[in-house]
Amino acid sequence: MAVEGVILMDSRVKDVMTTDVVSVRETAEYKDIVSVLHGLRVSAVPVLDAADHLVGVVSEGDLMLKQAGQEALGGYLISSGRRGEQAKAAGVTAAELMTAPAVTIGPDDSVADAARLMHDRHVKRLPVVDQAGRLVGIVSRVDLLSVFDRPDSQIRAAVRKDIIARDFALDPDAFDVQVTSGIVTITGQVQNQAVAQHLLGALRHAEGVVAVRSRLRFPPPGPSGAAVYLRPPQHR
Repeated sequence: MAVEGVILMDSRVKDVMTTDVVSVRETAEYKDIVSVLHGLRVSAVPVLDAADHLVGVVSEGDLMLKQAGQEALGGYLISSGRRGEQAKAAGVTAAELMTAPAVTIGPDDSVADAARLMHDRHVKRLPVVDQAGRLVGIVSRVDLLSVFDRPDSQIRAAVRKDIIARDFALDPDAFDVQVTSGIVTITGQVQNQAVAQHLLGALRHAEGVVAVRSRLRFPPPGPSGAAVYLRPPQHR
């Protein structure tokens, strides 16, 4: 019997986020915010209240409404969204200009969750907040991709030595392990289906692994001597 398929890794946001985050207060004025964005060469900054709670994010897009001018919005202020744009065009502080509530992520959430949220909400970075709503970091698209920087040779060595030999007490020479662009392909035979599934789970969480392609085999539970192939649940 064999387990086949592709399994994605599940790293945590806290492992890849940037903790040195520049933010502005609710009372920060328009020109000060522009100076921060320009000086840091970033497109948005988190906004904090007096108790250091994250209350919103102010971006270049928010500030550009001032540049466009209220007159460009006049005569079409029908929807609540348009009324919000008019208010931002007239705003002078971060509290008046920011987008709120901010789209955030927790430090213990998975990298996959962060990537999905960025895609769904069309944002390039996410403030990371603790359970009290305080800013503890920020994660960007580049940060999410950093987990895949590990060289293939290091991944293969770790799979053989740290996972197969140390964690599972198996002979690494009994398995063929190939790593290409972070994708691990493993071929070999194990005692049973449970060992195969646990081994694939360990590979899935290994640093730098993009995906796992399994060709693991194990004896069937019945009297048949022929290997059976089992495809794991597909991840969507």
